[in-house]
Order: sequence, then C-alpha cells, then structure tokens
Amino acid sequence: MTTTPSFNSWVICPQPNPQANLRLFCFPYAGGNSAIFRTWPNNLPSNVEVCAVEYPGRGRQIKSAPLTRLESLVEAIAPVLLPYLDKPFAFFGHSMGGLVSFELTRLLRSHYSLAPFHLFISARRAPQTPFTKPLLHILSDPDLLNELRSLNGTPKAVLESQELMQMFLPILRADFAVLETYIYTQKQPLECPITVFGGLQDQEVSHEALQAWQEQTIAAFSLHEFNSDHFFIHSQQELLLKLISQELQMRQRSLY
Repeated sequence: MTTTPSFNSWVICPQPNPQANLRLFCFPYAGGNSAIFRTWPNNLPSNVEVCAVEYPGRGRQIKSAPLTRLESLVEAIAPVLLPYLDKPFAFFGHSMGGLVSFELTRLLRSHYSLAPFHLFISARRAPQTPFTKPLLHILSDPDLLNELRSLNGTPKAVLESQELMQMFLPILRADFAVLETYIYTQKQPLECPITVFGGLQDQEVSHEALQAWQEQTIAAFSLHEFNSDHFFIHSQQELLLKLISQELQMRQRSLY
C-alpha cells in the first residue's frame, strides 16, 4: 500500500487518504490558493485523494516570492509532484490553473514520460487562441482594483481592505504576468481525455475558446457549460463536482 508523501509546502491534501487509488491535483485561479479546494473531498468519490497545489506567495508558501513566468512555475511544480505520481492521477485547473495544468501535463510527458489519465480544464480559453485583452499586470493599483471588481471573483470585504489589498495585489499582478507573458508553442496533442467547463455568462472566455481545447487531445473531449459567470467554480460547485465525479468513477471501473 502506498501512502501520501510527507509534508511539502507545494502540495496540500486537505483530507489525506492513503487508501485512495486515484489522485486529483487541483490548480487555483489567479490570486487563489489551495484553500479553494479544502471541502472538495466531501463531494468526490471516496477512492479519490484531493491534492491542491499551492503557488508561491500564498498559504504555506507565503514567504516565497510569487513567480511571474509560466515556464518557471511548471518547472518548479513538476519535481515536487513526482513523489505523488505513484498512483493514477488527474489534473483540474480553473482559469490560470487550467493553463498551468496543461503546460505541466506537456512537461511531464516530455521530461518524465508521465501523464494524467484525465485533464479537467475550467474557465480557460484554449492556449492556441489569440490573447486580445488589455494587459492587467501592468495596470496601476487603482485600475487593477477596478478590473477585480468587474471580474466578480474577489470578496467585497477584501477589495475594501487596504491592508489585505497590499498583500493581495502583488500576488495577483504576478499571476496575471504568468498568463499575459505566456507564448504558446505547438506540440503533439495530448493522449489523455480533456473535459472542459465554462460559464455561459463568462465575459472572459467564449464558447469558441472553450471548444478549441478539442484540438489539444487525440482522446475523448467533452464540454460542459453552466448558467454562471467566470467563477462558477464557487456558484455551481455541486454540479461541477458531480460531473468530475462521474469521470473519476469511470476511471475507477477501468482499474478493475
């Protein structure tokens, strides 16, 4: 029997589950942290161990400087994940986390000949689609705050707290830099299935940009859209986890 590896600051398993035969690694959105996923084990199959990835600059990595380039971030994540990849594993990433999990999948394939059995992408346009939005990471603090209000993902109490925003803005600015300096490189499509989730009222990611993920796999592809905005990960969490559970249970059945 394998067990959850000993503590490291990058990987947080809110409910360690040594008996699990699958691991689901979860990657937060820009400005987010591992706490987003703390209750997820309650609503996923009992054979699944949830492992949330903590980016530098927050949570247990609060003393580490946040990274500003995607390549640096995935190159830092990959080696610390290796001890956890002794069981079948899947990736889930929301928004920024979707892009991180995609590029991490490509790095694991090229460097370690490893692959998740399923990739769940949430609220993130396909990487090959052109980026047309204004650059957020170079905005002034007041302008960046206005953008955060329009995105509807930051609690009002946080936005109105000068002390919290002094801590939060540098992290968020670094995360936006990760996304906005990213340059897509065409490579062979992935061999794992991809499931994509989107919000019908998401002003950031269009249906076409979600559908374009189909080009990134030679395996099965599916797209589910919720009646919500960009942050359906919170407003539609019950339905989201139900759909993820269905895919994970299919994988469990294939193990026996």
